[in-house]
Amino acid sequence: MGESEQLAKMKAQVYLDERPKEYFDRFHERGRTREPDWAYEAVRSLTLLYAWSFFRARSISTDKVPPTGPVILAPNHFSFMDHFFVGGSIRRKVRFMAKSQLFKPPMQWVYTHGGVFPVRRGHRDEEAIETAHSILGRGGCLAMYCEGGRSRDGKLADQAKPGIGRLALETGATVVPIAIHGSSKVRNWKKLEFPKVTIQYGDPFRFEPVAEPTRDRAQATANEIFDAIKVLYNGLEAHGRRGIVARVREERRALRRAGKRGTAAA
Repeated sequence: MGESEQLAKMKAQVYLDERPKEYFDRFHERGRTREPDWAYEAVRSLTLLYAWSFFRARSISTDKVPPTGPVILAPNHFSFMDHFFVGGSIRRKVRFMAKSQLFKPPMQWVYTHGGVFPVRRGHRDEEAIETAHSILGRGGCLAMYCEGGRSRDGKLADQAKPGIGRLALETGATVVPIAIHGSSKVRNWKKLEFPKVTIQYGDPFRFEPVAEPTRDRAQATANEIFDAIKVLYNGLEAHGRRGIVARVREERRALRRAGKRGTAAA
């Protein structure tokens, strides 16, 4: 039986939000002008405890996330828990772009006070892009999924959506690729299956800013970001958490040894 056959069924996707643009203006206004408040830390603490206890979630190389300045966190996307896996173990408050269907009472209060803003499904939503620009323009940290929506078969997509490439080019923000391994089976909790989840942060990089990138260039940039995610993910798939942790430790020891040799030579 293949992995996709073992996954609990997801609800049918609703790809069109028929509510007018004006309904979401207040959420964007808050996202552009205010930072996440106490609700962010409250939700983070609760979900981090849940993730650590039930999914044995552990992060690798969180130090790869720059402590200041505009940053785009770029993870793959399998589960509704991916938001919390990505943001739970780093010090920075992460802003998330979420599908507009989630913005309904009473949870919309939690989302907005936690720093989440909507992207209107089924529409070319320039408001969401403007909000993302505003957050990065203030030196914020934004998470954006390369694949757009969640994978429904537990596998990485063939290519990324161009939106993240466009945003990376227009803002010149630092991009941190992230592989989330194991979260495809999080929705199997109803079967009392709790997979081990590993989150690995990759080396940061950035692109020179381009005012108005073409769609082809945005797509190529998005694919380049996604390729970095695939390298991390495939490494976790091949070597497991322990193997990658051992490799990271050895790389750090090698860097320290090289630094000592350089200091001695100087």
